[in-house]
Amino acid sequence: MGNGAVADRTRGARLERAEPVVRRLLLVPEKRPRTTEGEAGGAGEAAAHRMFNVSIALSGLRCILGYVILPVVTPALGAAARVGPVIGIPIAVVALVFDVIAVRRFWVASHRWRWGISAIYVVVMAMVLALLIRDAVHLA
Repeated sequence: MGNGAVADRTRGARLERAEPVVRRLLLVPEKRPRTTEGEAGGAGEAAAHRMFNVSIALSGLRCILGYVILPVVTPALGAAARVGPVIGIPIAVVALVFDVIAVRRFWVASHRWRWGISAIYVVVMAMVLALLIRDAVHLA
């Protein structure tokens, strides 16, 4: 047995110990056995994928607004500097809510990519949260 197999077992054991913690954090009921695509689990995974698309689109919109459109458009139009945060804060809050809902859906469906998707969402939510904090500081 090579070192790769030992590393895989160690990683699997860590994820197995962390899973109940994440499930409690996201208010996900106890783990259900996975079902086949033709059963209810397939519908849960499809709903998780739809929510993923919506929430990533919202987060992407917030980032495009915060980093590209508002810094260029508002000065060009002579708009006040406070216009960006007034638009950005509500979009950021909605994006963060949808991000959490989407992550939760992946966990409720016991989706096989729930850990990878969660890692992507942590990065996306950190970027949106940074924009939200920046906007709140600009408004203050």
